[in-house]
Amino acid sequence: MRPRKRWTAARLHGRIAPMSETHCDVIIAGAGIAGATLALALQQAGLRPVLVDPVVFEAQAAPIFDGRASAIAYAAFRQWRALGVAPPLEPHVQRIEQILVTDGKTPGAAAGATTPFFLRFDSAEIADASDGEPLGYMLENRHIRAGLAAAVLGAGIEVLAPARMVGAQFGPRVASVTLADGRVLTAPLAVGAEGRGSVMRTEAGIGALGWDYPQTAVVATVRLGRPHGGVAHEYFLPGGPFAILPLTGDRASLVWTESRSRAEALKTARAEIFHAHLQRRFGEFLGEALVEGPVFTYPLSLQLAERLTASRVALLGDAAHAVHPIAGQGLNLGLKGAAALAETIVEAARLGEDIGSPAVLERYAAWRRFDTATLSVGMDAFVRLFSNDNPLLRLARGAGMAAVNRIGPARRFFMTEAGGAVGDLPRLLRGEVL
Repeated sequence: MRPRKRWTAARLHGRIAPMSETHCDVIIAGAGIAGATLALALQQAGLRPVLVDPVVFEAQAAPIFDGRASAIAYAAFRQWRALGVAPPLEPHVQRIEQILVTDGKTPGAAAGATTPFFLRFDSAEIADASDGEPLGYMLENRHIRAGLAAAVLGAGIEVLAPARMVGAQFGPRVASVTLADGRVLTAPLAVGAEGRGSVMRTEAGIGALGWDYPQTAVVATVRLGRPHGGVAHEYFLPGGPFAILPLTGDRASLVWTESRSRAEALKTARAEIFHAHLQRRFGEFLGEALVEGPVFTYPLSLQLAERLTASRVALLGDAAHAVHPIAGQGLNLGLKGAAALAETIVEAARLGEDIGSPAVLERYAAWRRFDTATLSVGMDAFVRLFSNDNPLLRLARGAGMAAVNRIGPARRFFMTEAGGAVGDLPRLLRGEVL
């Protein structure tokens, strides 16, 4: 293997000394959450990944507020503990102790008393099986990015950023990635983890299927008038779900799904008008909700890659699957993929196998194919079932929610599934190092 140049302060600020060619073990396009997690896992196991990203890397390292927060499954957080990423994240973590799902026709989230159709999940029910873990952890994305970036720098992982990928070739023994400045990266394996518009996926000839939803997510952070108690609320209305997700300091992340026209009107509304609509939708059970920071909107869609792998290429995160945020499983799906891909690559390398061979990549694809497909289809069906006011569907979903609420084993299964602890778990999701 050719000697590699390590990260320098000049690289952190985007001033990267020109190189004609760099050879490594794995090229990872995309230094976001899934890509950085994979790079840390590979580096910890003795491999040499290189991260490539079009954004200056200090933008990842800085905790810039963008309004987004994620519900991290407890199994996914175990992975970060195993990789040594958890300590800087833990001061910003809010445990989700309960999840309340309610169904209604009018605005005003409540604690389930106004309708017989509700689900209540409590972490105490699965405490023995989960070693006392909560149902999940709420984390603002800015803190996740900053924590992962610091870990990447501390591990000495080479990061080329800003660096734009313009082409790739996949030969019988090596993948070759060309950057806009003329540099060439070569490795036995390249990973596309750069999101929905993945250049790596396109260059590998992997198509994508999907469709847009007639919905937009309005995202904001609010400070609450009363303590939230670690309870996450998901309130279903005909226009889409309204989620109140607990954050540290008695704040909450709101994911407010509306039609595209209403979402645009909310985003551009004066602060006092937005506040009035918010309070009407929010209700009074947590007191007044005061918006902190700007309001963001994100159009919603489903996109699935036709395959997870091709010659010398594996896809990860939103490059492989981008789903509706209705159950907060999109990022967790990517983190599961990172754990599975890392374990597949590391085990193959230790056996002396070609880590980018079809046989090795098929193991990763087989491991993740069923879970990815079923969750994506399930989330799409969930959106269609709950984002409407059809009386027959309302009756069916209400009866289903009431039944699950009365059946303890069913409730516990759904909680364990949401925690990412069902099925053939990669070692990192069990909290074990590779």
